[in-house]
Amino acid sequence: MGWTTLLLALREIRRNLMRSFLTVLGIVIGVAAVVTMVTLGNGATQSVSDQISSLGSNLLMLRPGQRMGHGSSGAPSFNAEDAEAIKTQVSSLKAVAPTVSRTSVVVVGTKNWATSITGSNSDYFTAGNWTLEEGRFFNATEERAGKAVCVIGATVRKELYEAHSPVGDSMRIKQFSCEVIGVLAAKGQSAMGRDQDDTVVMPLRTVQRRLTGKQDVTTILISMQDGASTEQVTNQLNVLMRERRKLSDNEDDNFSIRDTKEIAQTLSGAIGTMTALLGAVAAVSLLVGGIGIMNIMLVSVTERTREIGIRLAIGALEKEVLMQFLTEAVVLSAFGGLVGLLLAAVACYGLAAMLSLPFLFSPSINLLAFGFSAAIGVIFGYVPARRAAQLDPIEALRHE
Repeated sequence: MGWTTLLLALREIRRNLMRSFLTVLGIVIGVAAVVTMVTLGNGATQSVSDQISSLGSNLLMLRPGQRMGHGSSGAPSFNAEDAEAIKTQVSSLKAVAPTVSRTSVVVVGTKNWATSITGSNSDYFTAGNWTLEEGRFFNATEERAGKAVCVIGATVRKELYEAHSPVGDSMRIKQFSCEVIGVLAAKGQSAMGRDQDDTVVMPLRTVQRRLTGKQDVTTILISMQDGASTEQVTNQLNVLMRERRKLSDNEDDNFSIRDTKEIAQTLSGAIGTMTALLGAVAAVSLLVGGIGIMNIMLVSVTERTREIGIRLAIGALEKEVLMQFLTEAVVLSAFGGLVGLLLAAVACYGLAAMLSLPFLFSPSINLLAFGFSAAIGVIFGYVPARRAAQLDPIEALRHE
């Protein structure tokens, strides 16, 4: 019974291929849009998480002022002594890196490139999860002496040295020369779109003496040990900084402590909300497709009224007629769902490559979209099928 019903449904669909294709087009577009939006959204979320993780593991960022990214708002800057106090008085830390950054033009031979110059200590590479492609990091002796040595990012190497190894060469920064002692392995863009590899890292004292002319530190990067309590470390930092900055009990903090995990969760939450919104909008086309199936099935019942009357007259049961038309509707919607999934796979693969996002295949969303498309056939195909089953055989046989 079931197999015969399915064959009859396929025969009726093949009889009007163009009409069948146009009928399921709404389902195809709806399924493809929903799966594509959700898959790309998951890829974007994963990309943000990976980029935030590339900033450093268990990383806290300490900056003057109460709002990150809005300047210090007149709050006093930190200094190297603050970083040393954190390193000795706060527990469960792996690395503490005071940093200061300036944008400057670096020159190698006839080539020049504007890049970010970062001054810090060797803990900067640990806190930021940096690895070397070649060469070495600067050591404690070079940090204390403020030697003019530097480690460059992959972008700086590409722009100034191309295929030539820069280790051992010199580059000019303003009025002084700096020896290149290492090249950092590439990281790519950050979650904010900044090229992390477009950087030159030097000892903190070198940058302070030769570029900024001040002892200020704009940011202190703090990397916690694995398993350390973020809340506990943050509380210790807050107490220590309030004490060192001589803030009374009724004064607000003039510094901010941000966890990169918190930043990742905020960005991922925003992307997730946008993905859900776009997915909901795309799902509307599934409903439109369902209405299209109902419409064409009603037309099919009208066209085949005499056929239905003959079947009922020779002994077909109402439930058999109902199942016949319901099967046609489900086959149409399920076929549209399959085509939509194939179209979504191609679109996701291409768009993920174009947008530099990871392609994350999600079996759950694909099965859910296909199941929903089949359910659309049942829901919107029931009314036409019920109408066909309830036809009066005598009246149906009179129909021309």
